[in-house]
Amino acid sequence: MAKILPTAEPLFPILNQPSSAPTGIARMAFESTHADDGHLIEFRTLKVRSILNRIQSKRMTWMAWGINPYRGCEFACRYCYARYTHEFMAPAPGKPQFPTQQANQPDFHDPATFERLIFLKQNAAWLLDQELRRHHSYDEIAIGTATDPWQPVERRARITRSLLDVFARHAGLRIGVVTKSRLILRDTDLLQEIHRRNHLVVHITITTPDAVLARLLEPRAPRPDLRFDTVRRLRQAGITTGILCSPLLPGITDTEEAIDRMAGLAAEVNASFFTANPLFLKPCSRPTYLSFVREHFPHLVADYHRRFDHADFASRDYALHLSRLVSQARERHGLNRRFSDSADDTPPNPAGAKKSPHRTEGPTQQRLFA
Repeated sequence: MAKILPTAEPLFPILNQPSSAPTGIARMAFESTHADDGHLIEFRTLKVRSILNRIQSKRMTWMAWGINPYRGCEFACRYCYARYTHEFMAPAPGKPQFPTQQANQPDFHDPATFERLIFLKQNAAWLLDQELRRHHSYDEIAIGTATDPWQPVERRARITRSLLDVFARHAGLRIGVVTKSRLILRDTDLLQEIHRRNHLVVHITITTPDAVLARLLEPRAPRPDLRFDTVRRLRQAGITTGILCSPLLPGITDTEEAIDRMAGLAAEVNASFFTANPLFLKPCSRPTYLSFVREHFPHLVADYHRRFDHADFASRDYALHLSRLVSQARERHGLNRRFSDSADDTPPNPAGAKKSPHRTEGPTQQRLFA
């Protein structure tokens, strides 16, 4: 007679999870394990299934992919539009969490969680190596669309460096990088090799040259003078490197004088290009940024409510005004614009190109390739 097994413990518990349990990235978050701690920050490992994610943006009409070695960012920029990406990691409304983890799960809908809980993507280099075998050379790849690839934890985690090592073994790719971090200089050797064999453009974001204002806006990012020096040193290494003066903040950094000063400093460090974009406030970043305005620029509160209470993006007239100021500043200081700001540089997207099966991780609001 066959022995009857007890029914208290199922043979395969994972197959007996309720159908309403979290799935996808939410499940990965709940299954993540503690990796390290920093000052008021926790780091967890994340077992992702892919590292290349399709970028979806109304401003982008060509094939583009994003890579974010981390999920979350330590720099804590007050205007950061990527804070909402943590919301994908929360269970859908009305669905239970895993019973053993109910007590200590973070609030993924709290915008501050984005800067206090950082996920480190496991096996990123291996995944990239596999996915590049199916990648078309005319597809552009942007590194750092929803996190800073060289945030402080990269110093010991070295995930971004492992990805650069993979890119250095390939040729004919179009790669754009965005960072605020001086740590990128550590990887100059790999960037030079990538630049030699591919089309590589590095973007250093510098919102303001004012160190005091920068510390309030971007509490844990490097000082502006260190970022300007980073541009200078990457240019000396022969790498195409420009400055993103973004976002331009209404009433704070959007004046003709402020933009002209930034352009002059860009010229001094031999930046490959200089560009800027107006501030936009998605619902996830609006409370954090408006709190900053109320505390440090209370006289601007009414103006910000007028601009953003019923819109996420700047008005067309205001955006065109800023575009003219930036163009004039470039001309005065002999600076280039990014070639991709021109319709002539739009990369090909042949009919029949395969659609991506990957989930979009976060939009990018700028064209990232010069």
